[in-house]
This record gives sequence, structure tokens and C-alpha cells, in this order.
Amino acid sequence: MTTLTMKEERRLEVIQRVFRGELTVVEAGMMIGVSERQCYRIKARVTKRGAKGVVHGNRGRPCKRKTKEKEVKRVVELAKGKYLGFNDRHLTEKLAEQEKLEISREKVPQILRSEGIASPRKRRGRRFRGLTRQTI
Repeated sequence: MTTLTMKEERRLEVIQRVFRGELTVVEAGMMIGVSERQCYRIKARVTKRGAKGVVHGNRGRPCKRKTKEKEVKRVVELAKGKYLGFNDRHLTEKLAEQEKLEISREKVPQILRSEGIASPRKRRGRRFRGLTRQTI
């Protein structure tokens, strides 16, 4: 048994109205926000699979681009060990060059912060941008 989201329930109801002849496929497509061609595809899937035909085919599958848990553990291990004290960008470069781990510059800080590892770089205090001693 598949539970439908509200969006999918609405789609199913509109497609059922097409089957009953209350709507055309073009009107149904406009109502659910898809092209006429996509509406024909949804209609065919509902004919074949029933209510499950309105459910997206990728539902329940993990994201294809998700970083593998094994790689995440390796990044954390290297950041705590071999590359201790490296900032995020430098660590990303070393992971690509030395370890052959191709992970994006944006993903490395996400991984490290989620593990409680802060960037080693100390932030400078804000410079005073007002009157200086020479202008007084």
C-alpha cells in the first residue's frame, strides 16, 4: 500500500476526471501544472498501475549524488589525523591530489561541521572604520 501526498491525490483526482470524460488531457495538464505530453504519460501509468501511477518513480530511493558514508568517514578521519590543522579549501585540494577523493569544496565544510570539526583559521577582529588618530 502506497500513501499518496496531497499533490499526488490531486493529480489522481484530476486524471480520474479525464477517464470519466469531464476534462480533456490538455485541461488536466494545466490543472496539475504539467505539459499535455506528461499528462498523457501519467494517464497511461494510472491505467497500468492504478493509484501508484501518480507516484514519482524515484520515491524511496536514495539520492544519486549523495556522498557515500564510507567517503564521509574517510574525510573525517583524514581531517582529524593526517591533515590536522588544514583549512577547508586546502583540505579539499589535498583530498583530491593525494587521496584521490573528489568531493566538492562546499561539501567538505558540511561534513566537517556535522562532525563538530571547526575550521582552524582564527578570525581577525573587525577593523575600526571611523576616525583614526591622524585625522583627529
